[in-house]
Amino acid sequence: MKTPVLDSTPEAPPCCSGAAAQRTAVAPSRTGRTLLALALALVGWSLAYAAIRPLSELLAFRALGLAPASHLGQSVAFFLYDAPKVLLLLVLIVFAVGMVRSFFTAERTRAVLAGKRESVGNVLAALLGVVTPFCSCSAVPLFLGFVEVGIPLGVTLSFLVAAPMVNEVALVLLFGLFGWKVAALYLVTGLAIAIASGFVLGRMKLERFVEPWVYASMKGSASHARERLGLQGRIEKGAEAVRDVVGKVWPWVLAGIAVGAGVHGYVPEGLLAGFMGKSAWWSVPAAVAIGVPMYSNAAGVIPVVEALLGKGAALGTVLAFMMSVIGLSLPEIVILRKVLRPPLIAAFVGIVALGILLVGWLFNAVL
Repeated sequence: MKTPVLDSTPEAPPCCSGAAAQRTAVAPSRTGRTLLALALALVGWSLAYAAIRPLSELLAFRALGLAPASHLGQSVAFFLYDAPKVLLLLVLIVFAVGMVRSFFTAERTRAVLAGKRESVGNVLAALLGVVTPFCSCSAVPLFLGFVEVGIPLGVTLSFLVAAPMVNEVALVLLFGLFGWKVAALYLVTGLAIAIASGFVLGRMKLERFVEPWVYASMKGSASHARERLGLQGRIEKGAEAVRDVVGKVWPWVLAGIAVGAGVHGYVPEGLLAGFMGKSAWWSVPAAVAIGVPMYSNAAGVIPVVEALLGKGAALGTVLAFMMSVIGLSLPEIVILRKVLRPPLIAAFVGIVALGILLVGWLFNAVL
């Protein structure tokens, strides 16, 4: 009599195997539907973007009956063209940046900078400031987090300069509106200012002007678990960024476009070229002095930049104005006062402002 051969591989219970198979089928199905929706949205975005110019001219000159050569007609046509164009670009850019930012958490940023030599740290901090999701509102918690892991003050300040100044939304909008040369000038000069400012401030040994409670917080440093995201999660992060960022900045964008439309339609080219042109050396300091008190974001100031350049303003002067608005805003200075004493804030603002002035003068001289 033969002994029956027993199968050593246990058979999974029907309920368990069915649930596992269902999970395996649902995950790819959900991702596939998301990718299909993303592709259809991109096609719709492309069609809408291509239709902006003819529709804006149709509305301004036919539906509203405005004369193309009139000041009002030029202003209205500028607004109707730029408003949807900038908002569509903003949605696409913020979505892509939101996905990229999901790779750069605060903990990971601090881990990259911790333990690096100060000169190397300044460069890495400036580069990370471009791609990480932090603005002036995050200045205090970021400063505390960097101090907790022993990152030098100069390296921290390089990051705090680069994060708002070299704004990735401004970078891509500049590329879309003016081409790669202007975008590259903005990127390179912004990084140079951030690296140099942090390096100089680090050499000045100004740690005594950091509020004492900041260093006391080093004792309570805690680690945070990293968030693991798949493709679905990163797409959701991109959509969340669009809701948060575009939902907050669109009024500023429209306000900036309205100002740009007024400049485009009503400000004579000769007047603006004389005030913000290459020949007026004082135009760069004046642009910085005007820009610092203003409270705007990169998306809101870009339409103003577009109108200024279109009316004959010098590129160096306009770049200095834009950098001062988004890199040295009063809200950032007020927030930093919570962790820095006035002498260090004054040194920080002075060195960054000097770098912006040099950029403006340099580009006005060579371009």
